[in-house]
Amino acid sequence: MAATPADLSTNTDGHLPVLPAAVLDGWCGRLDGTYVDCTYGRGGHSRGLLDRLSAAARLYAIDRDPQAVAEARALAEQDRRVTAMDGNFAELLPTFDEASCAGVLMDLGVSSPQLDQGERGFSFQTDGPLDMRMDPRRGQSAADWLANASEAEIADALYHYGEENASRRIAKLIVAQRASAPLLRTLELADLVASVVPRRGRTHPATKTFQALRIVVNDELGALESGLQSALRVLEQGGRLAVISFHSLEDRVVKRFMAARAKAPAVDRRLPPSSEEFVPELRLLGKYEADQAELAANARARSARLRVAERLR
Repeated sequence: MAATPADLSTNTDGHLPVLPAAVLDGWCGRLDGTYVDCTYGRGGHSRGLLDRLSAAARLYAIDRDPQAVAEARALAEQDRRVTAMDGNFAELLPTFDEASCAGVLMDLGVSSPQLDQGERGFSFQTDGPLDMRMDPRRGQSAADWLANASEAEIADALYHYGEENASRRIAKLIVAQRASAPLLRTLELADLVASVVPRRGRTHPATKTFQALRIVVNDELGALESGLQSALRVLEQGGRLAVISFHSLEDRVVKRFMAARAKAPAVDRRLPPSSEEFVPELRLLGKYEADQAELAANARARSARLRVAERLR
């Protein structure tokens, strides 16, 4: 689905929401419903949705990043249809009534503002404290986790969450380094990883390591699993679930969740037929990626994948 120039409007701080036209067409089923933006960020998708919705609609803007929450509260002061919520969507979605929402949006991963602010610790290209917490007020930082995790735990995390083949070499080097001095800065870690992982094309050697640590520190896959379950419960009949992912681990979770509720499982012909008829809960509406026009305007959309499903019952 192609995005029009009007759909590619920048946020207040100059950042572009990814797949704007496809997200709005997929997320918005009716104009007077209750909608939830689980990861408000800088509100590009939410503001686009509000432009479509009627005066009777409601939008709940959730985020655990204090800066994003401040943005959502500012929008709520301007638009009475908006309610800002401070916290993790995996914890807040279950508080909504069953079958009460017309649409739920999840825009997963790290946002452009988080990447661009070196002090947040997400970037391997800008020096800053090795933090990586979506909510810096809670939990342990990436530096804390690396200081306390065993070599095996570090290697397993890099392999499973970063799909990093050099996970054992990197983990061994991290443990050796912290024996003399703790790893506290992003560029320090990036340089350490680059010393054992060769650069391949334009991809930075530390890309997978930073992804893995971010997922661990923020329990991103656990939150996604819980959030998907809660989203299905709170969606009304005909309600839409739209999820944007940026790497294969997230997309695989979303794909399997939606497919398991939309398609009957494969039949093993060696077993007797089941007496239970499969009744789907979801209807798959499509998968979308950025087209060339959007990629020319926003290179960070190149890895974005949007999946949309509709609740049937």
